[in-house]
Amino acid sequence: MSARYLLLLGVVTGLVAGCGESGPPAVTPPPSAATPAPSPAAPTPSTAASAAADAALPAPTPQSIAARKLDPEKIKRGATVYRANCASCHGLNAEATPNWREQGADGRYPPPPLNGSAHDWHHSTATLEKMIREGSPGIGGMPAWDGKLTNQEIDDVIVWIKSLWPDEIYDIWYQEIERKQKH
Repeated sequence: MSARYLLLLGVVTGLVAGCGESGPPAVTPPPSAATPAPSPAAPTPSTAASAAADAALPAPTPQSIAARKLDPEKIKRGATVYRANCASCHGLNAEATPNWREQGADGRYPPPPLNGSAHDWHHSTATLEKMIREGSPGIGGMPAWDGKLTNQEIDDVIVWIKSLWPDEIYDIWYQEIERKQKH
């Protein structure tokens, strides 16, 4: 089987099996040489280890941001809106809260990362917008932001989030999810 087929199968399986949950991602970016893959029996990473793992994600370059056709002004506005409204739950740099993969005593999962290291990139722009607008009641527990944020603010936050995704993740998202939504 081709690698592309396996990747698509993983994405579809992840969407079907756990899209509404903040469980482990179906497909994760490959570890860098500097950051070895955690062993399956390893305990949940601490906040420091989680931050180190996020720091190991290859940052998009200014050239890739331009190639993605992401408006720098939207990114700047989105960062401001995110930090004022979302960072207290998802982390200042969208890195998540500690133990985000562990269900709490109330049955809910903590907010996941939005930086491309979890399942945020498995959703189309339209789905991300709907999730922000309507929230994710139930095990996600994210509040609805419709009426609290303007359409422009929601759009700007989504652009900022996409600007955080590593190039490889963004490319897969665009080819396998976003582009197919437009057809």
